[in-house]
Amino acid sequence: MDKQLITFIREAGIVGAGGAGFPTHVKVNGKADYIVVNGAECEPLLRVDQQLMTYRATEVLEGLKAIVKEAGAQKGIIALKKKYKLAIEALEKEIHPEDPIELFELGDFYPAGDEQITVYEVLKRIVPEGGIPLQVGVIVTNVETLLNVCNAMKGIPVTHKYLTVTGAVKEPITVKVPVGISIREVIALAGGATVAGFKVIDGGPMMGKIVDNIDKPITKTSKGVIVLPEEHPLIQAKERSIETMLRQARTACCHCSLCTEVCPRNLLGHKLHPDKLMRIASYNSTCENDTSVTEAFLCCECGLCEMACIMSLQPWKLNRFLKGKLSSAGIKNSNNRQPFKTNEFRDYRKFPVKKLIARLGLEAYNVDAPLIEDIDKEFPRIVLERRQHIGAKTEPLVQVGDAVKLGQAVADVQDGQLGARIHASIQGKVQRIDENVIEISKQ
Repeated sequence: MDKQLITFIREAGIVGAGGAGFPTHVKVNGKADYIVVNGAECEPLLRVDQQLMTYRATEVLEGLKAIVKEAGAQKGIIALKKKYKLAIEALEKEIHPEDPIELFELGDFYPAGDEQITVYEVLKRIVPEGGIPLQVGVIVTNVETLLNVCNAMKGIPVTHKYLTVTGAVKEPITVKVPVGISIREVIALAGGATVAGFKVIDGGPMMGKIVDNIDKPITKTSKGVIVLPEEHPLIQAKERSIETMLRQARTACCHCSLCTEVCPRNLLGHKLHPDKLMRIASYNSTCENDTSVTEAFLCCECGLCEMACIMSLQPWKLNRFLKGKLSSAGIKNSNNRQPFKTNEFRDYRKFPVKKLIARLGLEAYNVDAPLIEDIDKEFPRIVLERRQHIGAKTEPLVQVGDAVKLGQAVADVQDGQLGARIHASIQGKVQRIDENVIEISKQ
């Protein structure tokens, strides 16, 4: 290769394929002891990563080996659940004795895929409060991101996205689609909804958000589209306002501390006490002097506290609200302790995914979603969001009326800014450019 790996990744516009979309060329441009691959896919119903590890094992491993070398790491460790038998078998066939790669089998608990949880499970290293894995010598990356890295080394940019389409649809599938097609079109690929009145969750059932408009486009960070009846308890819970929840908390919270007892970050030794924050919100006091509202910054919003609450309250929603209020007031996270040990009962408080699915009322939707890579369908139009990543909004590299080819760069951030390049996912003509999107239609 004439170019360095970082350049390939940067030019391909790769970001974390799930979550917030941190630019990968920045993330891997550092030295680490280990590269840990988050293959847990702990959100119920989603099937993308486990299938990519099964059917694209060669490319995933090629991408991982390249990052291990680039970061000067001792080895790459793929953390995936023990129950992913086909993925384990496929990866083991492709890993050679001389490869600096090994597998680590995780239990079937939530949230095994939280990067701080994964790092501790695999290496027994505790990431500091408010910190990142690199502070303990680890880079955590996503399975699909590795596939994109492999493609980048061949000069192929990110133009398509893998996602699971499931729930109340005729044919649940995991599918590869052009970035920029609409959620409505994705649902149609799964045969359409099976209920008249439905709502859509973008992402997993725990941390995903309800879509306010199904004509919104798929982005590089889309991972799942879950269709549920609008009266489903999960939809009702997600739509509950913070004001309603706090009003309920003042009368219903019995201060049992179950939310804190299952909190993944608390169990790692972080000073996060959801029950005490709920008490502050209800009574403006905890009757103690060792709790601060800034603890909310340590919450990863996994939602597990809600599953443990016997009154169906949502401490995570309070924490998100507090983070927003504190940040808007210019208050930053002041919690940066380095825990030296985890809660002694941590292993006994892991929340089984089977139990989680039952609590969510999703047992009927916990079905296979077979992978389909080649869709027998053309999409006449795409809408590319100009910010599909953490960082600055991209600036157009094209003008309205320009003809563009599949894979052509159409937007990029300015030099020195954090962000990622965006490419056309179909061949066509630029029809619209505004503050937020670039629209391309087939000629």
